[in-house]
Amino acid sequence: MHALRRLRRASRRQVIYDLLLWVALGVVVSVMGPDPLTDPAGFGVVTVPKLVLAGVAVLLGRPYPPAALILLLPFGPWQFDMGFATVDLNWLLPRDNVKILPLVPASPFIMWYAYLSGRRLARVWPALAVFGLIALVGVAVGLAAGGDLTVWVSLATALVGTYVVPYLLGVLRRRLLQQRKQTRLSVEAQARMRERARIARDMHDSLGHELALIAVRAAGLELAPGLTPAQVRAAGEVRAAAAEATERLRQIIGLLREESDAAPLSPVDEDVADIVARARDSGMAITLDLAPGPVPDLASPVVQEALTNAAKHAPGAAVEVSVSSHRILVRNGPPRARSTARSGGLGLAGLQERVRLSGGTLSAVPQADGFRLEVTIPEDS
Repeated sequence: MHALRRLRRASRRQVIYDLLLWVALGVVVSVMGPDPLTDPAGFGVVTVPKLVLAGVAVLLGRPYPPAALILLLPFGPWQFDMGFATVDLNWLLPRDNVKILPLVPASPFIMWYAYLSGRRLARVWPALAVFGLIALVGVAVGLAAGGDLTVWVSLATALVGTYVVPYLLGVLRRRLLQQRKQTRLSVEAQARMRERARIARDMHDSLGHELALIAVRAAGLELAPGLTPAQVRAAGEVRAAAAEATERLRQIIGLLREESDAAPLSPVDEDVADIVARARDSGMAITLDLAPGPVPDLASPVVQEALTNAAKHAPGAAVEVSVSSHRILVRNGPPRARSTARSGGLGLAGLQERVRLSGGTLSAVPQADGFRLEVTIPEDS
């Protein structure tokens, strides 16, 4: 049943194509046989069975090209009086005018199925088996034709030119298409990796920032006067839970993000003033110096990442933010509470890559009383 299904044509176009191919091959077979007008009996005995054989070859040729080669063996290049070229080899052979690459009317069809065999067969052994059978038939024909050196030269060129060369062209075409497919799949895989890296970095920037602000609010509650010990303990548990959630987020993002990927981050929707205002509302002590003039595109992600790190690693510290057209500076003082966050480095690494792609430089160094993050943007950016 599977073999019968393979014989079915996938579309009407394939059916029409194979019918036209059979008609063309039938015309060639008819030309190679007795004339139906002068010898109808010979045409019925010789040509009609060959037309049926050609029809079976076309039927099997699309799913099984080697089978078509075997069925077309009676129409092979076994006539050595016609060739693609004639050469004079009297210095080597006893006869002149040796036919090189003998051709018959059915040669183009045979070459086509030899090409399809190389184009569609991934395994080599079926082609080797078929070519071995063809070589045996050729040897038998050569011996029947006299077996002298001129016959073997013609036969060898016929086999190579009609069968081997088209097959190798098919193999070359198949490998080129496979290489093109692999290249396309590789490009698609890289695109998916870049998208995963972009999603991971966005998650780290947005969710990490929100969790850091939650930890800041919890730290503020811990230091608020008038709370009972239970309430202080609950606020501490909230702060620790936010730090733990940040760490789990870092681990999840580590599965998504490829360290070698250099996809740029998507822009942050909020501007610098909104980011600072939201951080202030959470309890952070921030001073903002926003110089007049255009604000660089890097300002929002830089400030957001710096405030997130300050909230996680320096709870309660005073933060200074300074933004101009070509410089972004964020400094924080010493923490007022103990930090429970661990440094993942993903956000800062992604930010550094984005700054590099924009042509700028990033400096992130600890100081005696805190931490300093500075981004310098070239004048022409």
